[in-house]
Amino acid sequence: MSSCGTERSKLVNMRVSWLVSVALFLFAATGARGASVTTKNPNVRVKENDGADLSCSYSADFGSNARVDWKFTNLKGSQTFVIHTNKPTTPYANRVTMYDSSLRFNKVTHADNGVYLCEVSNANGLTGEVQVKMTALVPPSPPMCRVPTSETTGRKVTLTCHDKVGSPPSKYRWFKDDVLLPPVPSKTTDFKNATYKLNTESGNLVFPRATKKDSGNYFCEAFNDAGPPQRSKALKMEIRDVNTGGIVAGVIVALLLVILLVLAIWYAHKKGYLPKKIERKPKPSVVYQQAGSSLYGGGDDEDGEFKQKSSFVV
Repeated sequence: MSSCGTERSKLVNMRVSWLVSVALFLFAATGARGASVTTKNPNVRVKENDGADLSCSYSADFGSNARVDWKFTNLKGSQTFVIHTNKPTTPYANRVTMYDSSLRFNKVTHADNGVYLCEVSNANGLTGEVQVKMTALVPPSPPMCRVPTSETTGRKVTLTCHDKVGSPPSKYRWFKDDVLLPPVPSKTTDFKNATYKLNTESGNLVFPRATKKDSGNYFCEAFNDAGPPQRSKALKMEIRDVNTGGIVAGVIVALLLVILLVLAIWYAHKKGYLPKKIERKPKPSVVYQQAGSSLYGGGDDEDGEFKQKSSFVV
């Protein structure tokens, strides 16, 4: 065979191999698109204590014996099964039912807020999934508010506001003397010189270096789209200058008192008003010995009686 025929044969084989690869890719891609899991509503919002449906459907590629699992991830990131191998788990047995592959709650609470994952699989290893977010709607309650009554200028002062009930989680507004504080003061003409920082998500109102102009009556407002906003009680905050003169006067008075005390002790000691140190005299030592015998083993008394003799050591 000539070299020209050999090159032509190689070229044909390469083209055939390329066409086969393209065909396999298109087949795989078409099959992947055909095996799908979908939902009618990826963001379910329902009033607390009402029922809710979380839809999930899958294509015929999974077959008639497909396995369906529903998983729940709460707002703290903890995950648990709601439906496992087509059946409700024990915590949800009396609260949910599954029709086809969809999930139905007979009663929703704010503890059910989070993301639900519908997973579909079959014995051939084909899998698919879809997410549904559910939010139980709860209006905010009057928020708990903390406002310091008195602070000194130059110090960092933080005012807090929090609502434990609202769902979705409440956001916050602050008012000073019945005037709404803009979240970004530099963008408002009347608050260009204000230095506070307002976090509408956490509810914290922070004054990095408080001034006397920050004194006033403050209250906060919690709001979400589940119901009317709720306000806290107004509380007064007063920012005062540091009393430097009072501090200096207090230090001087304390020093004078210490000096007077030292002089009084010295004078009393000089005049003899303080008790003098008492000199202790040595106590006499008492020696007991048997009557009739001397201290060194001798003596005239031999009647067996004991007599006391004293010896004083100076």
